Amino acid sequence: MGILEFWMIFIIISIIAIIIEIFIPTMFCINFAIAGVITAIVSIFWGTLPNLFVLFAVLSILSIIFIKPILQNLLKKESNADFASQYIGKIVKVIEPITTTSGAVMIYEERWEARAEYEAEPIPVDSDVKIIKNDSLILFVEKV
Repeated sequence: MGILEFWMIFIIISIIAIIIEIFIPTMFCINFAIAGVITAIVSIFWGTLPNLFVLFAVLSILSIIFIKPILQNLLKKESNADFASQYIGKIVKVIEPITTTSGAVMIYEERWEARAEYEAEPIPVDSDVKIIKNDSLILFVEKV
């Protein structure tokens, strides 16, 4: 083929997909990277460029259907386990009065949004609270 062999094309596609995935972590572009690497390996032994692009497309679709959900579940379980082990049950200081709709706490020199799970009255600044659960980036606390 000349300067650019078939396998190089698919490795370049894989590298671009990985770079995009690094900057936009959606677990979507990684599927193209996986398909690109497999297609590059196959292209060393077999195939014309049109056939290899068809193989790449098929592998990309299969990766999106089968591998993406597995990777998302693994990352979700890992991030929830890490969060629970690090923060749930910790006693922290209130830095903004906490109600059921607003407030903030300080954890390891970081400000986190917090909400009162059960308290009817606002929890004042400098009070100690215990983190009981999280919902995305919002921590739910109870007064200690």
